[in-house]
Amino acid sequence: MNREQSVPYQSAAWLSIINNILLALFKGGVGLLFDSQALLANALYSATDAATGVTEKMQIPGRWKRRISDGAIFRIETKEPLIAILFSILLLLGGLQMAISSAIVISKGEIAPPGYMAGVAIVISIALKELVFQYRYRQDRKNNTEGSRSYIEMHRYSVYTSVIVLVGVFGSMTGQALQLSAMLYFDPIAAFCVSLLVLWRGYGIVRAFVYGPIISQLQEEDASDFIETVQRVHGVIMVNDIKAQENGHYVSVVARISVNPRISVSEANDIANRAKVLLLHRFSHVGNVSIQVLPYDPGYPYKSNHSESDSDLPTLLQ
Repeated sequence: MNREQSVPYQSAAWLSIINNILLALFKGGVGLLFDSQALLANALYSATDAATGVTEKMQIPGRWKRRISDGAIFRIETKEPLIAILFSILLLLGGLQMAISSAIVISKGEIAPPGYMAGVAIVISIALKELVFQYRYRQDRKNNTEGSRSYIEMHRYSVYTSVIVLVGVFGSMTGQALQLSAMLYFDPIAAFCVSLLVLWRGYGIVRAFVYGPIISQLQEEDASDFIETVQRVHGVIMVNDIKAQENGHYVSVVARISVNPRISVSEANDIANRAKVLLLHRFSHVGNVSIQVLPYDPGYPYKSNHSESDSDLPTLLQ
């Protein structure tokens, strides 16, 4: 990605973070003013999205490991984000407090239905969240950035949370309108469910930190498989370098391969695309693959199987 391409992508990433922060403040304020515990829990979840985005943008340095396997060098980066641990602890405390508060309200049975503005707030927040997601998703697709798959997964869970809150808020409002006391429990029940999701997400961050060395060891084993897989692609002479990096629940792979320097640029791109597709299909935990093609030692007398006189296409040496 060049500098011109990275500017809109960086803007989209920061727009997503700012949007989550504003939504957290908006939903938290409306939830407090109009007695909606579900909206308060949803505000806490939006804060987790913002915290995750800030942690990723800070690019906390990690530990690199290098090994040589079958003539290829592969590198694995494992991050130890201490700030992410601090965020996760705060999220765990907030989620635990919200879960306890919701359970107490449900057990006592003294439930105040949320005001109509709580329903308006959740609808507005869902619309804004979707607009920002569509904008950032298009930027990710345009620039072929790493981490887009993890961002889609994060958005999917955010949508699930918003739907739970939507059902809880409007269910309680409907119960008040129809004078059905049982439906008043929808709001605290939704808050309790969202609190569990917040706890699960905070636990995931802590677990990734604690079991980082184990995950790194698994990636080292995977890297050897990555090299073997790429070397099976017809046209790949050598895998010069391969890097595996954790991005949420997925792994991003960046590789440099050497091909016949006398083939055309389009043929080299085809080889890179075949290697990329093969890695994505064979390894389910691989979310992003980037392949850089290099000419194989131009000074070496490597003969081509293709006739040079009949092709006007530029080669890698031109």
